This record gives sequence, structure tokens and C-alpha cells, in this order.
Amino acid sequence: MKKTLEFQAHAGEIEDIALGPDNKVVTAGRDFQCCVWQRDQLVTGLRWNENLPNIPDKTYRYQACRDSGTFLGLGTVTGSVAIHIAFSLQRLYYVREAHGIVVTDMAFIPESQHGRELLAGDEAALLSVAVDSRCELHVLPRRRSLPVWLLLLLCAGLIVATILVLQLAYPGLL
Repeated sequence: MKKTLEFQAHAGEIEDIALGPDNKVVTAGRDFQCCVWQRDQLVTGLRWNENLPNIPDKTYRYQACRDSGTFLGLGTVTGSVAIHIAFSLQRLYYVREAHGIVVTDMAFIPESQHGRELLAGDEAALLSVAVDSRCELHVLPRRRSLPVWLLLLLCAGLIVATILVLQLAYPGLL
């Protein structure tokens, strides 16, 4: 093996590292940060005091991380589990102290044909394992959205309503 890149990712030890699509790397460090890297460039990062401002900085630390390509799963030393959108780090799912103690590993159900069958309509599922000898399944339900045809219908209705209101308010305008 030959080293191709070296850079300072965290101010201390790295707890976990995960390789994702598009040569992205996710790291969780003892400095209370989780970072997404493209080679040696920081793409985005999370800190507990920014994500949950009412919790003291030293209470939580990211312990395990996994990048499915779409989602980022994070586990903490206190047993909490979170799922974020990978590109924006918007939190979609969070369970405080899902485990009694340190989350040691995590894995997403693969986005293969068999994985989609297991998801049964849910958007993602994350398995977490902890020192408490438990394995838990965290399911992210599919987010609801409006169909495009309904959005177009609502826009058309808004335009017609605006024209009618203008005609009533200013007769002879049109």
C-alpha cells in the first residue's frame, strides 16, 4: 500500500471513518465533530453545540458514522442515534440514548433490490450496535411530498383567483 494523501482531519483521535460514493470520506473524531471530506477538503461538518445548542459540548461525542450516499448515520458515546441527509447534514431522525451506552457500529440496509424489498416503502433503515449488547433497527419513513400535478393545479387555481379578485376590485381593468 502506498499513502496518497495525508492531512489533519481532527484535533485528536478519529473514532470512526466511512468511505462513501464520489470519493467522499466521513470522519467522527474525539474533538466532538463529524466531518465530510472530498480528498483533503472539508465539504461540511457537524458539532454538537451547533446541532443541539441546549446541550453542553462535552456531554456528547460522535462515536460511529456511516455514508449510504443519500444519508449519514451517526452514533454517540451516550447511545444516541441520528440520521442526516448526506449533502446538507439536515437531521431527519434522532433518538436520544437509543442504547444504554456507546454505539460501536452502524450499517445501512443496502440500496439493492433485496434491500428495497426489506424497506417495504420506507426511505432508509439503519442498524446500530452498542456495548449494551443490543442491535436496534432505526427506520426512516418516506417523507411526504405533493404530486407535481397537484402543485400545478394549485398554481392555476391561484392565478384564476387573483384575476377574479382584481376584476372585482377594479372593474373594467381587464
